[in-house]
Amino acid sequence: MRTPSAFIASVVLACAVAAGCGGEDADQSPQPPPEANLEDFPSAAGKTMADLRKPLGDGGPVLSLSVSQLQTGRNRVAFGLYELSRKQISDAPAVIYVAPVNGGRAIGPIKARYESLAVKPQFQSQTVRSDPDAARSVYVADVRFPEPGRYEVLGMARLDGRLVGATQAGAPLQVVDEDPVPDVGDRAPRVHTPTETDVGGDLAQIDTRIPPSSLHDVDFADVLGTKPVVIVFGTPQLCASRVCGPVVDVAEQVKAERGDEAAFVHMEIFKDNVVDRGYRPQVAAWGLPTEPWLFTVDRRGRIAARLEGAFSVRELDQAVDRAVG
Repeated sequence: MRTPSAFIASVVLACAVAAGCGGEDADQSPQPPPEANLEDFPSAAGKTMADLRKPLGDGGPVLSLSVSQLQTGRNRVAFGLYELSRKQISDAPAVIYVAPVNGGRAIGPIKARYESLAVKPQFQSQTVRSDPDAARSVYVADVRFPEPGRYEVLGMARLDGRLVGATQAGAPLQVVDEDPVPDVGDRAPRVHTPTETDVGGDLAQIDTRIPPSSLHDVDFADVLGTKPVVIVFGTPQLCASRVCGPVVDVAEQVKAERGDEAAFVHMEIFKDNVVDRGYRPQVAAWGLPTEPWLFTVDRRGRIAARLEGAFSVRELDQAVDRAVG
């Protein structure tokens, strides 16, 4: 499985997408930046990426993507911005541009919104609280890719009144016509997920979060098609991208607030929670090439929303709305 950290390895070894790598207080959510005004950023009309980069100069920040599965049409593209000193940038209006890697015309600017991954104190796990590199926030842009192929991404932000460019780390984005991961409207694969009863109360067998989450009281296969369901795939302790712990915390909070509307299930990634033993069969059944992923499923058993990588309480609330509506 290729985790989102594959995209950012060239940026930092320990920091993940939207991680707090610059001294952000783990118990506080940073203030959201002002929303980007598209008129403050150059139009991509008739320009290539080289044209857009030319006036920006060198030495700008780095853009690290939190997604890998993209298809033609509208996509949620989540990313983090980092200074070369490895400090996360989370207080600047930001946009992105995309273009085919063969030098085709760029699309943009596309406004990016800020999403905090903070949860209420009672829902923050020890796993996240003790990890200085755990994800804290993320930028999200809604991007429409016109055709399949490889795309490069350029970020721009307003820092101290200056316009700076953010170069993408890692490989270009791959956009396909047919996504192997179940999409909105598809029937959710029916898989059995281990419950607290199955392991005799020893939740550490099926949950690397400390303490274990409360998302193991039902088997996904038993509730599928009977009520709305939220299922999150991720391994809080073993996630290379440092995103899984925060998103399971997010799911824990939303379950506490909306557990009467939907069932909530957490599924670990690795057999026996050991990386070298490979992936659990549930992960393979859903065709997931990365982690974490979250899906909401309506009462008919069809996928209502899906989120790859980092997401906020607000985004999960919207995904639940689509399943219960």
